[in-house]
Amino acid sequence: MYRKILVALENSRADESLLPHVMELAKRLGSRLLLVHVADGWVARNFEQLKLAESEEMKSDRGYLEKTAAHLRAEGLEVSAHLALGDPPTEIIKTAQREQCDLIAMTTHGHRLIGDLIFGSTIHEVRHKTTVPVLLVRAAGK
Repeated sequence: MYRKILVALENSRADESLLPHVMELAKRLGSRLLLVHVADGWVARNFEQLKLAESEEMKSDRGYLEKTAAHLRAEGLEVSAHLALGDPPTEIIKTAQREQCDLIAMTTHGHRLIGDLIFGSTIHEVRHKTTVPVLLVRAAGK
C-alpha cells in the first residue's frame, strides 16, 4: 500500500517519537523510506539565488540525516535522505510529489490556534495542500 514514505524530520527530539512508528510500518509493508529535513535558515533560503557557501546549520542537518539513515539501514530498511532548502511545507510537498511518495509522516506538537499563529504550522499547510495521505505522530513531551 505505501511503497515509499517521506519522513519529515525536524533534527530534534521529536524525531524520536516518529521513527519507531515509521520503522514498524516500513518493515511490515516493505516500504522504502525517504528522510527529508528542510533547512530554513537565512543561508538555506537564499543558497541558490546568492550562490552562498553551505552554512553550519546545513552541514549539521546533512550529518543528522546521514546518521539517521545509517541507523535505519542497520535495521534492514531501504533508506535515502534528502536535505531540502527553503520553506518547510512547500519543500515537503514538492519532494513528496517529485519522489512519488505514497505517505508523508510527520510529528505534531499539539499547538492550539494561538500556538499555530505564533509558531506557524507546517502540518496545517502540508495537510491542506497535498493529495498524499499524512501520518501524524504526537511528539513526546516538550
